[in-house]
Amino acid sequence: MAQYDVVIIGGGPGGYNGAIRAGQLGLKTAIVEGRGKLGGTCLNVGCMPSKALLHASEMFEAASGGEFAKLGIEVKPKLNLSQMMAQKAESVEALTKGVEFLMKKNKVDYIKGWGRIDGPGKVVVKAEDGTETVLETKNIVIATGSEPTPLPGVTVDNQRIVDSTGALSLPEAPKSLIVVGAGVIGLELGSVWKRLGAEVTVVEFLDRILPGTDTEVANAFQKILGKQGFKFKLASKVTGAAAGDKQVKLTLEPVAGGDAETLQADYVLVAIGRRPFTQGLGLETVGIVPDKRGVIANDHYKTTAPGVWVIGDVTSGPMLAHKAEDEAVACMELIAGKAGHVNYDIIPGVIYTKPEVATVGKTEEDLKAAGVAYKVGKFPFLANSRAKINHETDGFVKVLADAKTDRILGAHAVGPNVGDMIAEICVAMEFGGSSEDVARTCHPHPTRAEAFRQAAMGVEGWTMQA
Repeated sequence: MAQYDVVIIGGGPGGYNGAIRAGQLGLKTAIVEGRGKLGGTCLNVGCMPSKALLHASEMFEAASGGEFAKLGIEVKPKLNLSQMMAQKAESVEALTKGVEFLMKKNKVDYIKGWGRIDGPGKVVVKAEDGTETVLETKNIVIATGSEPTPLPGVTVDNQRIVDSTGALSLPEAPKSLIVVGAGVIGLELGSVWKRLGAEVTVVEFLDRILPGTDTEVANAFQKILGKQGFKFKLASKVTGAAAGDKQVKLTLEPVAGGDAETLQADYVLVAIGRRPFTQGLGLETVGIVPDKRGVIANDHYKTTAPGVWVIGDVTSGPMLAHKAEDEAVACMELIAGKAGHVNYDIIPGVIYTKPEVATVGKTEEDLKAAGVAYKVGKFPFLANSRAKINHETDGFVKVLADAKTDRILGAHAVGPNVGDMIAEICVAMEFGGSSEDVARTCHPHPTRAEAFRQAAMGVEGWTMQA
């Protein structure tokens, strides 16, 4: 029977980063993954393959539409969907092998199979051939992630009615696609197929897109998507779906009541969120009871069971890979007897559409609800030199700062490459920085990042370039 300091169940960003940090700290560590490849949803059927298709489809659209022509580049592109899927798969395969290498580098045992807890200090791993191995450990870390949330009354067959996994591998570029859910996943994957020729209609239960995001940013983003050709049916409830050989009929009705209607499309993507994955995990053997949403509660990553820890999507907080990574590091450092901490006020979120949406910290709605006095600085990309030269002027940057101390409380942006640039604000916030700190920091010119500086200037009313 193998003996470990730490056994991690789940090989996603939380699990594999936790294993790396545990190995660095000198803990004898094993990571258990049933998928057959490390990387979890993010690397295999989530973040990475979706970004591969977003990038490729963006290039295709630029070449197909007026963007290349406007730059004086005349081409007639032809879509080779099988090659687009092949390059996606190659990238994913290279990344999964890279993660395996990191396990070896940090002396972590990678054990293939589905892991379940079998009482205190025991993890049973069932391999693909049915054989079982028992691991004994001082600490068990649950990092099993999440899965797509099903929609009542709609059966996902991943043929005509697909979830996020199925939408990454459609056999053809559809002429029409209905996306159920106006969140991050739905809008990103809707963008992929929109660029490749589909008419996209987004159906959302709420009366707005991107719930939880700064309202001004979400409204501006919806208008941008509308200009791109997206159609929206907000405040609408899906009541049923019937899949045929070549099309799907979707029935919906207004949330507030009213006449039902039927929509038809080649495919329907159900993207209403994700839920924690705890199926067959043996939680009952150590007395852990998830809440009604399936979330396993934690107190500094400790569950109610001694020696059992939890990180990532399967516990509370935003379901983001980088949040899971931070929790993984903190959890392993606590196990090793060190201080471990995650600043949950500074976890950025990004939507990798074109343009991108990026957010960190409090929204205006949050601050108003909490009664916090704040100031706002805004700057449009229309006035940014680099964005204007590159013909990418949609969007703006907004910086929120405490009215008394000027400490940055949040930043929200829609525009080109804002997903990369939001990190500047994250660093400033981590150091307790003020809007003036960013405003008086020299930024290279001409860059899109100057929009963040100009927005920070705007907090105190001295924006210079608009």
